[in-house]
Amino acid sequence: MTQGRPLLNRRLTEFGTTIFAEMSALAVRTGSINLGQGFPDTDGPEEIREAAVRALRAGHGNQYPPGPGVPELRSAVAEHQRRRYGLEYDPDAEVLVTTGATEAIAASLLALLEPGDEVIALEPYYDSYAACIAMAGGTRVPVTLRPHEGAYRLDLDELRAAVTPRTRLILLNTPHNPTGTVLTRDELAAVAALACERDLLVVTDEVYEHLVFEGEHIPLASFPGMRERTVTISSAGKTFSFTGWKVGWITASPELVTAVRSAKQFLTYVSGGPLQYAVAEALRLPDSFFDALRTDLRAKRDLLGAGLAEAGFEVYEPAGTYFVTTDIRPLGDEKDGLAFCRALPERCGVVAVPNAVFYDHREQGAPFVRFAFCKRTEVLTEAVTRLKSLRAA
Repeated sequence: MTQGRPLLNRRLTEFGTTIFAEMSALAVRTGSINLGQGFPDTDGPEEIREAAVRALRAGHGNQYPPGPGVPELRSAVAEHQRRRYGLEYDPDAEVLVTTGATEAIAASLLALLEPGDEVIALEPYYDSYAACIAMAGGTRVPVTLRPHEGAYRLDLDELRAAVTPRTRLILLNTPHNPTGTVLTRDELAAVAALACERDLLVVTDEVYEHLVFEGEHIPLASFPGMRERTVTISSAGKTFSFTGWKVGWITASPELVTAVRSAKQFLTYVSGGPLQYAVAEALRLPDSFFDALRTDLRAKRDLLGAGLAEAGFEVYEPAGTYFVTTDIRPLGDEKDGLAFCRALPERCGVVAVPNAVFYDHREQGAPFVRFAFCKRTEVLTEAVTRLKSLRAA
């Protein structure tokens, strides 16, 4: 049919079925508790769901919404950035609504990279980063976060050394998936200074901005010299527990928004019209909602983390996100996280995700495994009970 030529282009040959699809299918096949994929097992606020229903029934957004997003959501995003962080954005020129944060990342990289440009990303990284860099023709340069005193930390000297004359952009994720690291003010200030010094763009994935248990979330765009060179990305899925809605957004200077929109309009063009109206209402929920969300997830983090430690894992306590990373080596002969995760459902009826798939340097992530705690308390309690059987074995 194609004279022996592979159907998939060279840029994507390293990307097959995602680990999330593989592990979720394994959970279904074995009837296991799925702590692999990061989605809640309950819906978000009822009043926000009802807002989506009202929009559907009123015909708001049932046809193509405006390309940049409905004005109500763009205004709500701008208000959120001002209220939470003191960042001023023009909702008409500096906010763009996207189909989730993943499209925002793809559109940003497709818009801002030329073939051969280098992109620095913190390793381990969300798997779409590598694919999006490849689709844009860029070259990814991983800077590895490493365990240190019970948490993962960024080596700023290593970050600086990774910058070359070919570096175009830093892709920054904080709070960080999968390690749960929340970059400190000093670390972010150092990243900002490096970006200004070397004239780099920065794309920041801040989807877990409201899920910080220790420390604080500080947008990189708030540092001197960064507003005009930073594309800030967030979304509704993680904060409001509607991951299936896929409503995200970017905030950036008019020039950056125009560039990203030029790519985004040829991806989905627009999506989720009625849901955009509901997310606008969600962003205006009182602070008590966000406080209660953090309190609930902190308790679940502590429950799962304590259970994993009791089961024999070394646990790296996350300062944010939905996830806790563990080291399987204290369990005995376990060293290969991928093999461990593939066997875990049959061993004790729980599914996790191996961190090695989030690394270029697979050996760096080989013994680490990620568990999601964004589940009902009774589900986590049962998962902990099952995992404790590993120690008995």
